Amino acid sequence: MSSDNSTYNKTTGQYHSTKGNVVEAIGNVTGLESWQKSGKEEHAAGEAEYKAAQAHEYVEGATDRMHGKGEAVWGAVTGDKTQQAKGNLRHDKGEAQQEINKP
Repeated sequence: MSSDNSTYNKTTGQYHSTKGNVVEAIGNVTGLESWQKSGKEEHAAGEAEYKAAQAHEYVEGATDRMHGKGEAVWGAVTGDKTQQAKGNLRHDKGEAQQEINKP
């Protein structure tokens, strides 16, 4: 499984979403429209980044499930119990990753 999702990051997405909400709230309290607008934009960008990272990780989980199932079946067919166990583990890991990142 590749964890190269440097373009999309759930942590920074959440950070910018929350920061945007705070900036917008300050703009609402002070009446500064530029802060309101800036906060809304940062919140939207943060939400988009979070959702993109979530989707990326969901697809990675699906890939692990598919490859893991293939490895497990190949191990079963060839009698390689180690290969079968590794495949089952990869499948289960991918399934868990998909569950965590459900849209």
